[in-house]
Amino acid sequence: MGSVAGAGGEFAVKWGKKEVVAAALPMQELWLPLSNLDLLLPPLEVGVFFCYANPTTTASQRLGYGSMVGILKAALAQALVSYYALAGEVVQNSVGEPELLCNNRGVDFIEAFADIELRHLNLYNPDETIEGKLVPAKKQGVLAVQATELKCGGIVVACTFDHRIADAYSANMFLVFWAETACSAAPISLPPSFRRSLLNPRRPLCVDPSLDSMYIPVTALPPPPQQKQKADEEQETTTSRDDDCLVSRMYYVTATKLSELQQRACSSGSNRSKLEAFSAFLWKMVAESSSVANNDDNKMMSRMGIVVDGRCRLMSRAVDDKPTPMASYFGNVLSIPFGEKRAMEVVEKPLSWVAEAVHEFVERGATREHFLDLIDWVEEHRPVPAVARIYCKPGSEEEEKGSTAFVVSSGQRFPVTEMDFGWGKPVVGSYHFPWGGEAGYVMPMPSPLSNGDWVVYLHLSRSQVAFIESHAPTLFRPLTPRYLNVL
Repeated sequence: MGSVAGAGGEFAVKWGKKEVVAAALPMQELWLPLSNLDLLLPPLEVGVFFCYANPTTTASQRLGYGSMVGILKAALAQALVSYYALAGEVVQNSVGEPELLCNNRGVDFIEAFADIELRHLNLYNPDETIEGKLVPAKKQGVLAVQATELKCGGIVVACTFDHRIADAYSANMFLVFWAETACSAAPISLPPSFRRSLLNPRRPLCVDPSLDSMYIPVTALPPPPQQKQKADEEQETTTSRDDDCLVSRMYYVTATKLSELQQRACSSGSNRSKLEAFSAFLWKMVAESSSVANNDDNKMMSRMGIVVDGRCRLMSRAVDDKPTPMASYFGNVLSIPFGEKRAMEVVEKPLSWVAEAVHEFVERGATREHFLDLIDWVEEHRPVPAVARIYCKPGSEEEEKGSTAFVVSSGQRFPVTEMDFGWGKPVVGSYHFPWGGEAGYVMPMPSPLSNGDWVVYLHLSRSQVAFIESHAPTLFRPLTPRYLNVL
């Protein structure tokens, strides 16, 4: 096939046919405004991928790559009838805000071949094997798809979404709907709701001033800290720059270790979730790595945020247990409350104390009132864009030096065991989000083995990763094909 070869890492990828897949039925062009919660997202792309072993049908006959691609494309065209927003494109309105033009431009679908077997794929280091190879670069539209044939006959199905249009909950809805469409003429999942009126601001607005500590208009961002003298810049070594560079890694954490963490986090008598315990432990690790690197500088700050989904908080009371509109709402319904402490305090306090701090700041952002207030807060500042403060640097250069910030986003709803397009469940799947900012990002997801383990995607600085691996090697274990029983 006519293709362009691209080598990197330990294997080469040849890209072949590129096709635009549009909705199977004619669609009337319409404009879909972004909600106030969508407007809090900058233009970011989020990747997700699923790896399948050499597929077989129910008759135990090998299914060829061409047949699998045909199934994926046909199901995608059908799914886009309901998920028409993903076949559109983002444009600017008269005041410079993004809007979604639902014009059925379609989804770019890329076919590729990777000269590697699944059992040799280095899942632990997705920077070398996933980024730029198996997850597509989205150049147009809202969604891009890549189907990559592996040397062993397996296949990797990957997508890249525009985060302004879909959060992880929404992406999961679509992915499951797409897989169900491939296996059945009538998917069992609810169709998506694009009712932006569900997130309309109140009249009159009711703005909580405390949100100013969580979000900030981009016009109010502090100027960059005073630049260091040229001599200092010349003394900066390549090694120090490499240590600050963010890298992506994938691990698995066993159910046993998670339970142990939870027990330690509950030692003060409180009841803490596994996510709170895990996040508290990771916060301690990141804070300590920074403290060690900066000679226990007591001025350093350490911040951690946790993504909160607002759907269940905004759901109206349903009659007869019928689904409410928010349950199928497609878009962003997120907030990122965060905690900020002196790094040494996070290091020195017991895990139960840090877990309590995590619980307290998450609790503030996990209410109906918080999300209604946030919608109003955005409305008050429009059309000026705003961002979560967790992603912004501290105001002073003194505080910034050595300070750390990262966000944990729970991927426990990640539908890895539901992504069967007709040739079996994936061996592994994960989100992939090297988002390009300076704050870290961590997403724990359920293991495809369905044994209570977690698969963890971690995007932190190289020095933080090295510290975590050296100080918690029995907790963060590199994700390998052997763990996934791919031999």
